[in-house]
Amino acid sequence: MLRSRPTHYTSRPEQWSTLLQALGLVKTLDDDGWWEFDSGSGRLALGYVEHGHSLDGSTIFGVEAGNLAEFARRTEEAGTQAEIHETPDGTTVRISAEDGFEFFAFPGTRATDGTWATSTEADPALTVVATWISPFVGLAANDLRNIGARPRTEDDESATFTTKNGGILRVIHGADGANGDLAFEYDGGLEPLLDRLRAAKIEARISEDVLYFANPDAAGGAAPASIVVERTTPQQTLAP
Repeated sequence: MLRSRPTHYTSRPEQWSTLLQALGLVKTLDDDGWWEFDSGSGRLALGYVEHGHSLDGSTIFGVEAGNLAEFARRTEEAGTQAEIHETPDGTTVRISAEDGFEFFAFPGTRATDGTWATSTEADPALTVVATWISPFVGLAANDLRNIGARPRTEDDESATFTTKNGGILRVIHGADGANGDLAFEYDGGLEPLLDRLRAAKIEARISEDVLYFANPDAAGGAAPASIVVERTTPQQTLAP
């Protein structure tokens, strides 16, 4: 299995929890400064850091996989470097991309019914988007193919991929390999999301078919002022 699972670090977890649940995500793990939220497609981890920490307001690109040893083997066989990485918190796979960027695959967790599906209580139209910035979009896209992601769109400036078990992986062109900002897609009209956010007293607006809502971390100065939800267009229908 392969699932999009970025990690967002924040010193404002209560505000983020309110925001994510207003968007339609469901909290599935609450463990001493670490939370996980399921969307209809994809998962988001939320980690607490002190205000002023270098990671405060940052989103880290990442994925979940089922059998990590098999995932690493297949990724290596396809031509992308992947190695089992042991940490005090458990086993992961470190993927080293051709552009110099590194990211991790974490062990996937099953739903209560034993499947790899995300929570049935989450809004089924909402998708988590994990973003990777790269000076070499084509090379980065090849690495995503090698980990098992499914191509959706690709040009010189960006590429998007679906994953078998939920979520979008996106590469956008930039000067250096880096983690990109958190984003979402929504398969339907954005007005219900706007209403839910406003009901939760979160500043939000729709402009040119994109929903913008206030980023709780923006007060720190390093994070973007808004986070976006784009509509999933017919050309972007998720692969089964």
